[in-house]
Amino acid sequence: MTEEPQPEPFDEAEYRRRQRSRANLMAWMLGGLAILFFFITIAKMQIFA
Repeated sequence: MTEEPQPEPFDEAEYRRRQRSRANLMAWMLGGLAILFFFITIAKMQIFA
């Protein structure tokens, strides 16, 4: 029989680093979306004023 490879040990520090990285990315994307909505709103106010 062939031996099954052992799974790598769980690295909590690496998991936390990736989780923090994803959270930062989502925060930047959400902030960018809010700024985009702000500028679109300002532009529409200028058009209809």
